[in-house]
Amino acid sequence: MSDLARLDAAHVIHPHAVVGSPAPPVIWARGRGATLWDVDGKEYVDGTCGLWQCAVGHGREELARVASEQMATLEFYASFWNFANEPSIRLAARLAELSPPGLDRVFFTNGGSEGTETAIKLARLAWHAQGKPERNIILSRKAAYHGVGSASLAATGIPPLKEGFGPLAPGFVHLSTPTLRSDAGELVAELRAAIDEHGADRIAAFIGEPVMGVGGMIPPPEGYWPQVQDVLREHGILLVLDEVVTAYGRTGHWFGAQKYGLDADLIVTAKALTSGYVPMGAVLVHDRVVELLEGTQFRHGFTYNGHPVGAAVALANLEIIEREGLLERAARVGARMLERLKPVEELDCVAEARGVGLMLGVELAGDRDAAPVAAGALAEGVVVRASGQKIVMSPPFVIEDEQADRVIDVLTEELRKLQ
Repeated sequence: MSDLARLDAAHVIHPHAVVGSPAPPVIWARGRGATLWDVDGKEYVDGTCGLWQCAVGHGREELARVASEQMATLEFYASFWNFANEPSIRLAARLAELSPPGLDRVFFTNGGSEGTETAIKLARLAWHAQGKPERNIILSRKAAYHGVGSASLAATGIPPLKEGFGPLAPGFVHLSTPTLRSDAGELVAELRAAIDEHGADRIAAFIGEPVMGVGGMIPPPEGYWPQVQDVLREHGILLVLDEVVTAYGRTGHWFGAQKYGLDADLIVTAKALTSGYVPMGAVLVHDRVVELLEGTQFRHGFTYNGHPVGAAVALANLEIIEREGLLERAARVGARMLERLKPVEELDCVAEARGVGLMLGVELAGDRDAAPVAAGALAEGVVVRASGQKIVMSPPFVIEDEQADRVIDVLTEELRKLQ
């Protein structure tokens, strides 16, 4: 064991690792594009972007320079009350340009969980400001992932992620998981029944990922989202889209809302906003919500809201995505990977292969654990992620075709070993 590995085992508690029984770490040393190298010099194809975030690829010197220049100018100052900085102002304006109409206000965060917490608070506060504090129930879905905070974990619909952390925040109702095999009409009927049961006058918002990410890269059935939106509008329920994974190009659109033709009241984003070069997120707030909140003080914030370095990097990152045509590239490469992935459905161990843009997943049949598949791929120099009985992939938008092919080839071979 190397000195670094010993120090890691002695001092670091890793997310999702077994406390007191750490596995030997893979210690990353550097990255370039969709390629990673560990401290031993072994080369890997990054099939996951770490945690979905590295849209423009690793090692972008342009982003490093932007961060350095901003640090030398103004590294940070709080943006509470009436304090502001130029990069965050310009970023808010840029996001208003890129997002669907009406989403003209931005509340900055440091990441996705904070974004979900913020959106839920905004939705509940909006109804409170209208003299309807009883309107506080949040509708979510099973298999949804929305974060690790108090409300964001309660909104999450993956039971193992919630085990041992109770009592969780009350006021959350979970509906069925929408899958490609689901009947959209039945799901919408279930939504109507939940509204009837709990009362529209007690429901603040419905939160959902346009395409479920951690839950297994699950696209919705045809017609699902427009029908859900119609029902919510009919009852005055706010629509919160969790686009922490889907925003900024992963579906081939700037936002999943645009792909599915949705007019959301709040959109939670993070991840690809800066391609992970600096931790930063943004909640986009529709004018409708601003009107509900008019004259209300929002007593909520994080120390690093509107961080000038993060905002400067985000602006440069969004420019790269646009300049290099990475939305179109994500759609093209994703379609290529899905076409090459689909034949694994012929294997007895595979229930389904699916994807939208550069969001790809394989669901194993029965109760098979996907962890050995991910471990086998890693040994072969390909990074994919196991999520229960599912393998999920979300490579950088800049992944080369031969690298994308290698991801699918290695994954296919590991799946064959389960036969």
